Amino acid sequence: MSTLLSTAASYAATLMGRSMIEKFFRNSYLQSLWASFRSELTFVVVVVEHTEVGERNQIYDSVEHYLRAKIGSRTRRVRASKTPRQQTTCFTLDYEQEVTDQFENFKVKWRYVCIPPKDHHSEEKRYYELSFHKKHRAKVMDSYLDYVVARAKEIKDAEKVLKIFTPCSSGSYRYWESTILEHPSTFETLAMDPAEKKRIMNDLDMFVQRKEFYKNVGKAWKRGYLLYGPPGTGKSSLIAAMANYLNYNIYDLELTSISNNTELRKALLSTSNRSILVIEDIDCSLNLQNREKEEESSDEEAPALTKKDKRKLQKVALSGIFNFIDGLWSSCGDQRIIVFTTNYKDKLDPALLRPGRMDMHIHMSYCTVSGFRILASRYLGIQDSNPHPLCGEIEGLIESMEVTPAQVAWELQVSNDAHVALAALVKLLKEKEENEKKKEEEKEEAKKVKKKRMPSFLRNKKEIT
Repeated sequence: MSTLLSTAASYAATLMGRSMIEKFFRNSYLQSLWASFRSELTFVVVVVEHTEVGERNQIYDSVEHYLRAKIGSRTRRVRASKTPRQQTTCFTLDYEQEVTDQFENFKVKWRYVCIPPKDHHSEEKRYYELSFHKKHRAKVMDSYLDYVVARAKEIKDAEKVLKIFTPCSSGSYRYWESTILEHPSTFETLAMDPAEKKRIMNDLDMFVQRKEFYKNVGKAWKRGYLLYGPPGTGKSSLIAAMANYLNYNIYDLELTSISNNTELRKALLSTSNRSILVIEDIDCSLNLQNREKEEESSDEEAPALTKKDKRKLQKVALSGIFNFIDGLWSSCGDQRIIVFTTNYKDKLDPALLRPGRMDMHIHMSYCTVSGFRILASRYLGIQDSNPHPLCGEIEGLIESMEVTPAQVAWELQVSNDAHVALAALVKLLKEKEENEKKKEEEKEEAKKVKKKRMPSFLRNKKEIT
């Protein structure tokens, strides 16, 4: 009994002592005093800086890449992932795992922390903790973090893995979700006029080499391209070819998911340097139409919106985009390309098309003879030096009608037999030719009927005129 009482008394004293210590260290002054005696310092690297625009922390992205190469045998839990399109397995730190790193003559310790949301109103918190002896603080701040960023860039450049980013959200937190971009399109495979392709490639080369030029003239290091033309003419393929040519990531922005300028600014500023921002079908996004022709448009296009609402939405979206392209926010980031696509250029607001915003307008035309030859070479291995007997007939038909490269490519892939595939293309082109003739005949017939229904004095007056 005496032993039991002694043990209980000792345990109670321990609890009282622990309680007193906890109360002691809850005092903020005493906490800071205790911290001054500790030899270890900790830096926190968060995903997004909580500024007005919520910019993504570039150091966080660099740490993520850098630590992949530092995972060793002492790391107890590692996350392994591999998508069908990835060639190798990707290993990253799991939650609460640590990695030790050596820099010059001292060691640092990284720890990955993830705090799940408490409820559906809160957000998930993810960050890295960097711990080290306080005597190395200057070296960590002046050298080590810069080394991590530079080394991560080397790793990413060596991987040469392009990514395409799409906007996602978790509660009020918005972020870019990425997937590997393995689009095979290159300038060699594009069914475009060779001179036009050369013009685009020269423009891209000049852009990436003119850092000092943009600095000297006081302009943001950005370049805007407008791709316009009917559907199926290769606008998306050209964007992929540009990304593969420059080794730039793609950010695919859906304007219809943006509700205000602040949200738009956050999305745009969280994109990285050396990237291509793509806004497809801008004529269909938030009614970004020509304001001079807005009154002529039918309310049937957006019956749920009044004209006042449409103008308001248009003003928000346009002003936000303009400010990012050539306004005050344009200086945030370098070496960025902005690409707009549209099927109907004449529907766009003239303010969007002026030089400095859309620097280069590229017309994606219907398939040409040179475009067909490129497709025939890629799909069927037919060379100009040894053309198939049907190629001459096809080229004559293509010159006299409007057919998209996508339609031509579709027919060329129906068979590995060149004769079968080309015969299918001839059949398609002749059917289109017959349909176009019928349409023209119907138009002429309609004109004759309309003329017959006119009063004789109007008909004669029109003939005189």
